[in-house]
Amino acid sequence: MQNKLILVVEDEPAIREMLRFALTRAEFRIAEAGSAQDARLQIADDRPDLILMDWMMPGVSGVELTRELKGAAQTRDVPIIMVTARAEEEDRVRGLNIGCDDYVSKPFSFPELIARIQAVLRRSTPGGEDERLAVSGLEVDVASQRVTAQGVPVKLGPTEYRLLHFFVSHPERVYTREQVLDRVWGQNVYVEERTVDVHIRRLRKALEPHGFADMIQTVRGTGYRFSEKL
Repeated sequence: MQNKLILVVEDEPAIREMLRFALTRAEFRIAEAGSAQDARLQIADDRPDLILMDWMMPGVSGVELTRELKGAAQTRDVPIIMVTARAEEEDRVRGLNIGCDDYVSKPFSFPELIARIQAVLRRSTPGGEDERLAVSGLEVDVASQRVTAQGVPVKLGPTEYRLLHFFVSHPERVYTREQVLDRVWGQNVYVEERTVDVHIRRLRKALEPHGFADMIQTVRGTGYRFSEKL
């Protein structure tokens, strides 16, 4: 479970700080958001392995955001644990019915919270843990999210990894920037189309020393294509 990314969505800084301390000690990576909009931006930048969602937040509530994320193709599989002071059975049922994977009532013990996180992560691990995608010596290990080129590790940021995984999974097809945004960032995330160009450049820069940058091809007037053919 080490190095899994947990997004803490909580509007109270003091609670975020306590959660950050406990989760870091448990060897998780942490991202934080104080509002629904902050959470959307964090998810667009680095898709978390699990979300700790505060029920009550100003503006868009945790319930509304959970419903939004569970309704989007790119985020519906991200497990969400609702963290709230609302302990009534009716509230727990409501949270589970909108797609929460678990429910933790405040106040809670950190050992219990860590145990619940680990249990949800185990349940949500995809069945194809050993899946590998390979094209001409470029290999994407889906389980470990590592990329190698002719056996040499390729260092990629999380968004560049998702881009490469998408392209390797869909070779020889041309996608517009809007389609890439929908597939990689998600339909309910508000990101400009030029963001795709920025991350494509970063991906090519990472692949260039290994001789694979040319596989990410620009199709003028349309978008991008992944192909072995020049």
